[in-house]
Amino acid sequence: MRAAMEEADEDVGTGDDVVETLRKRALALGLCALAASVSATSTAVASVDRGWGPGVGRGDAERAFGWGDDESGADRDGDAEASGREKTFRAFVSPELRGDGAGWAPAPRRALARDGGYRTIQSSQRLTEDERETVNLFNNAKRSVVYITNVAVRRDAFTLDLTEAPQGAGSGVVWDDAGHIVTNFHVIDRANQLKVSFLPKKGASRLQGQKVYDAAIVGFDEDKDIAVLQVTDPEALEEMKPLSIGRSGEALVGQRVYAIGNPFGLDHTLTTGIISGLGREIQSGNTGRPIDGIIQTDAAINPGNSGGPLLNSSGQLIGINTAIYSASGTSSGVGFALPSDMVSGIVDQIIRFGRVTRPILGVSFAPDGALDQLGLGGVLVLDARPGGPADRAGVHSTTRDDTGRLILGDIIIELAGEPIEGSSDLYRTLDKLRVGDVVELKLLRGADKITTQIELDDIKDMKPPRESTVVIPMRPRNNSMPF
Repeated sequence: MRAAMEEADEDVGTGDDVVETLRKRALALGLCALAASVSATSTAVASVDRGWGPGVGRGDAERAFGWGDDESGADRDGDAEASGREKTFRAFVSPELRGDGAGWAPAPRRALARDGGYRTIQSSQRLTEDERETVNLFNNAKRSVVYITNVAVRRDAFTLDLTEAPQGAGSGVVWDDAGHIVTNFHVIDRANQLKVSFLPKKGASRLQGQKVYDAAIVGFDEDKDIAVLQVTDPEALEEMKPLSIGRSGEALVGQRVYAIGNPFGLDHTLTTGIISGLGREIQSGNTGRPIDGIIQTDAAINPGNSGGPLLNSSGQLIGINTAIYSASGTSSGVGFALPSDMVSGIVDQIIRFGRVTRPILGVSFAPDGALDQLGLGGVLVLDARPGGPADRAGVHSTTRDDTGRLILGDIIIELAGEPIEGSSDLYRTLDKLRVGDVVELKLLRGADKITTQIELDDIKDMKPPRESTVVIPMRPRNNSMPF
């Protein structure tokens, strides 16, 4: 092939002939786009071969096309290794057509600017070290984040056909090789059917990899807004990649963090920020129970990010994105994540037992505002469940006498040595205790202080609470913490 090209080159005399010959060869091979490109440069090639234009020689034209070899713009008319026609040929003809193993000619290093000077053209994108680390972090973690769709199944009133309608969406984290996925409880609350999708392994296209799989609920903890799902499809298990779990207790204010999720249905979106605060407290939107130890971040978190991971710079999970503080419902730079240390303990219990074992007193109590009106602190007991820890310890419930007069029940003022000013203190103290613990309970009964011992039970051992007819009047409270 090379010999044929050299023979054809010898038969060509002028720049026009070179262009015409190259165009014909390109057309013969079906390279219409190449032929058009060659035709468009015929004037420049003629200038190279004939020296058209005042003061324009072959070397000038070569440099205009980036064929010159040095920044000084030295003329290459005397180059014995390659003629202008050979350079033209090599610039536009593929290695297969030339018969050698070289690739396409490199992109021009310089181009003419409007003022006649040269402008340097960068041939490749350069990433900073910081950018490269962020890209690598996302690529390593993206297959560990799933898109969860909460699907409601409804029956059409006229056709009686069953239809599926998405009623919510969120994110989740691949926890282990058994297909367990961790997310927020509020993402899967009241779901008829759950479906998850995730990115494929490297090498498969995005469209090929976005397959949807059914997921089952293993268990959940409403109080801490955590749920565990499981996917058992063998194909899905092959694709899923567990995320490395870090220690949230080692997190520091100011360190960089990364959030991956599916805000507004835009799957696998990466946002970055820092840890803005530690040890925050929010309320569970499911039960109203306080959740403390929360990580605050300014990484953008929006609806759909719930259940997704908050990562440190090593790509390790240090939190589950859960809530934002916002009047508009979109990111305002104040996001909250459940700490991984707390999540790990709860998830392990759910996977092993299907539920969370947490100690309780066996009481229902009035909202904190009820005692505010009386100028008292503590937790007012409305009802002690029959046979429960409080009932066995002799705790009195709130009742009414025959005339309808309200008789307040006991007020819990201390548990296990911890002062109780409100329900948040009570929950926080119970979180430190275990089922079966026997602790000291201090009560305010009328004007008397009562001290008793109480053995904590698990909620599964409790009977349903009695239906209370006691109504405690109270002023409404403004809870500005959205969840």
